[in-house]
Amino acid sequence: MLLKNCEMLEAVHNTAEVLRKPDGIALVPTETVYGLICDWGSSTARERIYSLKKRREDKPLAMFVPSLASLSELGIKLPPMAFALGKTFCPGPITIVTPGVDGETIGFRIPEHPFILKLLQHFGGPLASTSANRSGEPATLCVEDALASLEGCPDIVIDDGRLGSASQASTVVFCDASTYRIIRHGPISEAQIRNVIEKTQEHDFS
Repeated sequence: MLLKNCEMLEAVHNTAEVLRKPDGIALVPTETVYGLICDWGSSTARERIYSLKKRREDKPLAMFVPSLASLSELGIKLPPMAFALGKTFCPGPITIVTPGVDGETIGFRIPEHPFILKLLQHFGGPLASTSANRSGEPATLCVEDALASLEGCPDIVIDDGRLGSASQASTVVFCDASTYRIIRHGPISEAQIRNVIEKTQEHDFS
């Protein structure tokens, strides 16, 4: 199903219905690049995403959430540096990787895109996400390029037109209780991140 130039609530409703199916996958716009999303808790849908992208299964998907508060509801307690980055840059083009539950790490993002935020609120749970391109190839800025890159078709496609030429995948940064490192450079610079981290550390030592 391709939805283009449709009313937002209609697109949100239809997308949420697809994602509630055990293997439902959507191709959607974000403020960075086009992405693939599915229900965070659906292993079947996750496997489909890995297959569509030809992605190695040891490369985790990111979690889309509507707010920092929703993380605590999932049992995820953010270290001070991760919380400070989230308060400063979320919603926005940053993925924060941090300790999750049971000793595993989790990468989360709060997209600054009205459709995704409405969808998260309507869906009522976290979404698994990744850029809509074959693994190892450039991220895509339009639906046509995304579909041409994938090995198969998502169940629903939300076409928001071509994204700006300056669009790029989110900055990815790892934070735990004492350290941080940039995993992938992106729209939010290392200098911006370092400034927030240094202020957080100054506060901790004051």
